[in-house]
Amino acid sequence: MLILLPPSEGKADAGTGRRLDLDRLSLPALTSARREVLDAVVALCTGPPEAALDALGLSAGQHGELRRNARLTAVATAPAGKIYTGVLYEALDLATLPPTARRAAQRQVLVSSGLWGAVRLTDRIPPYRCAIGARLPGPGALSTFWRRVLGPVLTEAAGSAPVLDLRSGAYAATWAPRGASAERVVTVRVLHEREVDGQPVRSVVSHFNKATKGRLVRDLLLADARPRSADALVMALRDLKYTVCEQPGGPGRPRQIDLVVSKL
Repeated sequence: MLILLPPSEGKADAGTGRRLDLDRLSLPALTSARREVLDAVVALCTGPPEAALDALGLSAGQHGELRRNARLTAVATAPAGKIYTGVLYEALDLATLPPTARRAAQRQVLVSSGLWGAVRLTDRIPPYRCAIGARLPGPGALSTFWRRVLGPVLTEAAGSAPVLDLRSGAYAATWAPRGASAERVVTVRVLHEREVDGQPVRSVVSHFNKATKGRLVRDLLLADARPRSADALVMALRDLKYTVCEQPGGPGRPRQIDLVVSKL
Protein backbone atom coordinates (compact mmCIF):
# COMPACT_ATOMS: atom_id res chain seq x y z
CA MET A 1 0.00 0.00 0.00
CA LEU A 2 1.13 3.53 -0.80
CA ILE A 3 -0.21 6.36 1.38
CA LEU A 4 -0.11 9.91 0.00
CA LEU A 5 -0.27 12.76 2.50
CA PRO A 6 -0.35 16.54 2.10
CA PRO A 7 2.40 18.58 3.77
CA SER A 8 1.63 20.97 6.60
CA GLU A 9 2.10 24.70 6.83
CA GLY A 10 3.26 24.13 10.38
CA LYS A 11 6.89 23.03 10.45
CA ALA A 12 9.62 22.56 13.01
CA ASP A 13 11.63 25.72 13.66
CA ALA A 14 14.98 24.13 12.85
CA GLY A 15 16.66 20.93 11.79
CA THR A 16 19.19 19.05 13.88
CA GLY A 17 21.55 17.37 11.44
CA ARG A 18 23.55 17.73 8.28
CA ARG A 19 22.80 20.21 5.51
CA LEU A 20 20.51 19.42 2.61
CA ASP A 21 21.82 16.92 0.07
CA LEU A 22 19.36 16.50 -2.79
CA ASP A 23 21.20 13.41 -4.02
CA ARG A 24 20.34 11.58 -0.80
CA LEU A 25 16.59 12.09 -1.02
CA SER A 26 14.34 9.23 -2.10
CA LEU A 27 12.71 9.20 -5.55
CA PRO A 28 15.97 10.25 -7.28
CA ALA A 29 14.16 10.78 -10.59
CA LEU A 30 12.93 14.04 -9.02
CA THR A 31 16.41 15.38 -8.20
CA SER A 32 16.73 17.65 -11.23
CA ALA A 33 13.26 19.12 -10.77
CA ARG A 34 13.85 19.61 -7.04
CA ARG A 35 17.08 21.47 -7.76
CA GLU A 36 15.32 23.75 -10.23
CA VAL A 37 12.61 24.67 -7.73
CA LEU A 38 15.06 24.98 -4.82
CA ASP A 39 17.35 27.32 -6.76
CA ALA A 40 14.37 29.42 -7.81
CA VAL A 41 13.10 29.71 -4.22
CA VAL A 42 16.50 30.67 -2.81
CA ALA A 43 17.10 33.24 -5.55
CA LEU A 44 13.62 34.69 -5.14
CA CYS A 45 13.95 35.02 -1.36
CA THR A 46 17.31 36.77 -1.55
CA GLY A 47 15.83 39.44 -3.84
CA PRO A 48 13.18 42.13 -3.34
CA PRO A 49 10.89 40.93 -0.52
CA GLU A 50 7.68 42.27 -2.05
CA ALA A 51 8.13 40.10 -5.15
CA ALA A 52 8.96 37.05 -3.04
CA LEU A 53 5.97 37.49 -0.75
CA ASP A 54 3.68 37.79 -3.75
CA ALA A 55 5.12 34.77 -5.57
CA LEU A 56 4.87 32.57 -2.47
CA GLY A 57 1.43 33.82 -1.46
CA LEU A 58 2.66 35.18 1.88
CA SER A 59 1.52 38.20 3.83
CA ALA A 60 3.54 41.31 4.65
CA GLY A 61 4.09 39.99 8.17
CA GLN A 62 5.85 36.85 7.00
CA HIS A 63 9.26 38.23 6.11
CA GLY A 64 10.77 35.65 8.44
CA GLU A 65 9.72 32.92 6.02
CA LEU A 66 11.75 34.63 3.29
CA ARG A 67 14.85 34.67 5.49
CA ARG A 68 14.33 30.99 6.20
CA ASN A 69 13.93 30.13 2.51
CA ALA A 70 17.03 32.13 1.55
CA ARG A 71 19.16 29.79 3.69
CA LEU A 72 17.68 26.45 2.69
CA THR A 73 21.00 25.06 1.47
CA ALA A 74 22.94 26.25 4.53
CA VAL A 75 20.83 25.17 7.51
CA ALA A 76 20.48 21.86 9.32
CA THR A 77 17.94 19.28 8.19
CA ALA A 78 15.74 16.75 9.93
CA PRO A 79 13.60 13.83 8.72
CA ALA A 80 10.45 15.05 7.00
CA GLY A 81 8.41 13.18 9.61
CA LYS A 82 9.78 15.61 12.21
CA ILE A 83 9.72 18.72 10.01
CA TYR A 84 5.95 18.55 9.39
CA THR A 85 4.12 19.43 12.60
CA GLY A 86 0.55 20.29 11.53
CA VAL A 87 -2.73 18.81 12.74
CA LEU A 88 -2.52 15.68 10.59
CA TYR A 89 0.99 14.88 11.79
CA GLU A 90 0.08 15.54 15.41
CA ALA A 91 -2.71 12.96 15.09
CA LEU A 92 -0.43 10.50 13.28
CA ASP A 93 2.14 10.96 16.10
CA LEU A 94 4.96 9.06 14.45
CA ALA A 95 7.22 9.26 17.49
CA THR A 96 4.90 7.07 19.58
CA LEU A 97 4.34 4.35 16.98
CA PRO A 98 5.86 0.98 17.86
CA PRO A 99 8.90 0.05 15.74
CA THR A 100 7.04 -2.20 13.30
CA ALA A 101 4.40 0.43 12.56
CA ARG A 102 7.04 3.16 12.26
CA ARG A 103 9.00 1.13 9.73
CA ALA A 104 5.80 0.55 7.75
CA ALA A 105 5.20 4.32 7.70
CA GLN A 106 8.70 4.89 6.41
CA ARG A 107 8.08 2.44 3.56
CA GLN A 108 4.51 3.32 2.67
CA VAL A 109 4.04 7.08 3.18
CA LEU A 110 4.90 9.80 0.68
CA VAL A 111 4.33 13.47 1.51
CA SER A 112 3.48 15.84 -1.34
CA SER A 113 5.40 19.12 -1.42
CA GLY A 114 5.52 22.28 -3.47
CA LEU A 115 9.31 22.39 -3.01
CA TRP A 116 10.34 18.73 -3.16
CA GLY A 117 7.56 17.17 -5.26
CA ALA A 118 7.23 14.26 -2.85
CA VAL A 119 9.36 12.95 0.00
CA ARG A 120 9.42 9.99 2.34
CA LEU A 121 9.19 10.54 6.08
CA THR A 122 12.87 9.66 6.46
CA ASP A 123 14.14 12.16 3.88
CA ARG A 124 16.18 14.88 5.56
CA ILE A 125 14.91 18.34 4.58
CA PRO A 126 15.17 21.82 6.13
CA PRO A 127 12.14 23.78 7.35
CA TYR A 128 10.73 25.79 4.42
CA ARG A 129 7.71 27.72 3.18
CA CYS A 130 6.68 26.97 -0.40
CA ALA A 131 3.13 25.83 -0.99
CA ILE A 132 1.88 24.23 -4.18
CA GLY A 133 0.06 27.46 -5.06
CA ALA A 134 3.35 29.38 -5.45
CA ARG A 135 4.39 30.79 -8.82
CA LEU A 136 8.16 31.07 -9.17
CA PRO A 137 10.39 32.79 -11.73
CA GLY A 138 11.58 29.94 -13.93
CA PRO A 139 9.47 26.94 -12.88
CA GLY A 140 6.27 29.00 -13.01
CA ALA A 141 3.14 27.72 -11.27
CA LEU A 142 4.28 24.82 -9.10
CA SER A 143 1.03 22.90 -9.54
CA THR A 144 1.66 22.79 -13.28
CA PHE A 145 5.40 22.20 -12.90
CA TRP A 146 4.99 19.14 -10.69
CA ARG A 147 2.10 17.78 -12.74
CA ARG A 148 4.55 17.40 -15.64
CA VAL A 149 7.10 15.60 -13.49
CA LEU A 150 5.38 13.49 -10.85
CA GLY A 151 3.23 11.19 -12.98
CA PRO A 152 5.72 8.47 -13.91
CA VAL A 153 7.54 8.72 -10.58
CA LEU A 154 4.48 8.17 -8.40
CA THR A 155 3.09 5.56 -10.77
CA GLU A 156 6.31 3.60 -10.36
CA ALA A 157 6.31 4.12 -6.58
CA ALA A 158 2.78 2.74 -6.35
CA GLY A 159 3.47 -0.26 -8.56
CA SER A 160 0.56 -2.68 -8.39
CA ALA A 161 -0.33 -1.79 -4.79
CA PRO A 162 -3.45 0.12 -3.73
CA VAL A 163 -3.02 3.84 -3.04
CA LEU A 164 -4.69 5.69 -0.16
CA ASP A 165 -4.76 9.28 -1.39
CA LEU A 166 -5.27 11.73 1.47
CA ARG A 167 -3.86 14.78 -0.30
CA SER A 168 -5.74 18.06 -0.42
CA GLY A 169 -7.09 19.26 -3.77
CA ALA A 170 -4.18 21.34 -5.06
CA TYR A 171 -1.66 18.62 -4.24
CA ALA A 172 -3.91 15.86 -5.56
CA ALA A 173 -3.97 17.62 -8.92
CA THR A 174 -0.22 17.07 -9.36
CA TRP A 175 -0.83 13.34 -9.94
CA ALA A 176 -4.17 12.09 -11.15
CA PRO A 177 -3.69 8.55 -12.49
CA ARG A 178 -5.87 7.19 -15.23
CA GLY A 179 -7.03 3.77 -16.33
CA ALA A 180 -6.02 0.67 -14.37
CA SER A 181 -3.72 2.72 -12.11
CA ALA A 182 -6.60 4.97 -11.09
CA GLU A 183 -8.77 2.01 -10.13
CA ARG A 184 -6.22 1.14 -7.41
CA VAL A 185 -6.54 4.60 -5.83
CA VAL A 186 -8.90 5.31 -2.92
CA THR A 187 -9.59 8.99 -2.17
CA VAL A 188 -11.12 10.07 1.12
CA ARG A 189 -13.53 12.81 2.15
CA VAL A 190 -14.39 13.32 5.82
CA LEU A 191 -18.00 14.09 6.74
CA HIS A 192 -19.22 15.13 10.18
CA GLU A 193 -22.59 13.69 11.17
CA ARG A 194 -24.61 15.47 13.82
CA GLU A 195 -28.26 15.62 14.80
CA VAL A 196 -30.25 18.73 13.85
CA ASP A 197 -33.92 18.89 14.88
CA GLY A 198 -33.89 15.16 15.43
CA GLN A 199 -32.48 14.36 11.97
CA PRO A 200 -28.92 13.25 11.11
CA VAL A 201 -27.12 15.87 9.02
CA ARG A 202 -23.76 15.37 7.35
CA SER A 203 -21.39 18.16 6.37
CA VAL A 204 -17.91 18.33 4.89
CA VAL A 205 -15.21 18.82 7.50
CA SER A 206 -12.49 21.37 6.73
CA HIS A 207 -9.80 21.90 9.35
CA PHE A 208 -10.62 18.85 11.47
CA ASN A 209 -10.51 16.48 8.52
CA LYS A 210 -6.72 16.59 8.89
CA ALA A 211 -6.87 15.10 12.37
CA THR A 212 -9.20 12.34 11.17
CA LYS A 213 -6.84 11.50 8.32
CA GLY A 214 -3.89 11.39 10.70
CA ARG A 215 -5.73 9.01 13.01
CA LEU A 216 -6.80 6.92 10.04
CA VAL A 217 -3.21 6.40 8.89
CA ARG A 218 -2.10 5.68 12.43
CA ASP A 219 -4.83 3.05 12.84
CA LEU A 220 -3.87 1.33 9.59
CA LEU A 221 -0.21 1.24 10.62
CA LEU A 222 -0.98 -0.08 14.10
CA ALA A 223 -3.19 -2.78 12.60
CA ASP A 224 -0.38 -3.78 10.22
CA ALA A 225 -2.91 -3.55 7.39
CA ARG A 226 -1.57 -4.97 4.13
CA PRO A 227 -4.35 -4.63 1.54
CA ARG A 228 -3.50 -5.77 -1.96
CA SER A 229 -6.39 -4.09 -3.75
CA ALA A 230 -8.66 -1.08 -3.44
CA ASP A 231 -11.46 -3.39 -2.31
CA ALA A 232 -9.25 -4.81 0.43
CA LEU A 233 -8.24 -1.29 1.50
CA VAL A 234 -11.87 -0.23 1.90
CA MET A 235 -12.54 -3.43 3.84
CA ALA A 236 -9.58 -2.70 6.11
CA LEU A 237 -11.09 0.68 6.97
CA ARG A 238 -14.40 -0.95 7.81
CA ASP A 239 -12.59 -3.56 9.92
CA LEU A 240 -11.14 -0.65 11.90
CA LYS A 241 -14.75 0.43 12.63
CA TYR A 242 -14.76 3.44 10.34
CA THR A 243 -18.12 4.30 8.79
CA VAL A 244 -17.41 4.20 5.06
CA CYS A 245 -19.79 5.33 2.34
CA GLU A 246 -18.74 4.84 -1.25
CA GLN A 247 -19.51 7.44 -3.89
CA PRO A 248 -20.52 6.48 -7.43
CA GLY A 249 -17.50 5.91 -9.62
CA GLY A 250 -16.67 4.22 -12.86
CA PRO A 251 -14.02 2.28 -14.76
CA GLY A 252 -10.66 4.02 -14.98
CA ARG A 253 -11.39 6.35 -12.07
CA PRO A 254 -10.29 6.38 -8.39
CA ARG A 255 -12.56 4.95 -5.73
CA GLN A 256 -14.11 7.84 -3.80
CA ILE A 257 -15.22 7.20 -0.24
CA ASP A 258 -16.67 9.28 2.58
CA LEU A 259 -15.60 8.66 6.15
CA VAL A 260 -18.47 9.63 8.42
CA VAL A 261 -17.48 10.72 11.93
CA SER A 262 -19.61 11.89 14.83
CA LYS A 263 -16.72 13.34 16.84
CA LEU A 264 -14.04 15.75 15.61
